Amino acid sequence: MMKTLIAASIATAFALPALAQQSNLPNDKERAQNREKVQDKLPTAEERAGNRREVSKSAAGAALTTKVKTALASDAGMRTMTNIDVDSADGVVTLKGKVDSADLKKKAEEIAKKVDGVKRVKNELKVEAKKSS
Repeated sequence: MMKTLIAASIATAFALPALAQQSNLPNDKERAQNREKVQDKLPTAEERAGNRREVSKSAAGAALTTKVKTALASDAGMRTMTNIDVDSADGVVTLKGKVDSADLKKKAEEIAKKVDGVKRVKNELKVEAKKSS
């Protein structure tokens, strides 16, 4: 008899949490309402396509920027020019920063123009001669 009572107590102890969890589950109506709330927040097919285009453009711009920076760094005369910032969007590369001479400014633009994928270069580099100490 005591073993039966202990077994029944143990079974009840394990069953109660399961029953309590079931009562916390949403009913059919609540699940339907939750689905509607989620559907309202999900992007439409058109929005998803736009997001993919933006990500693709960003990735292409980043890749082009990297290619131009690499080309500038690979050129012996430009290797020491660490003040040049490169940005790109839709094949248009923008060069910003400071260079020591008009020749270096022109050379940076020429190097950037030769990189595959560059449609146009906006050269916004400023010429500032080094100050001698």
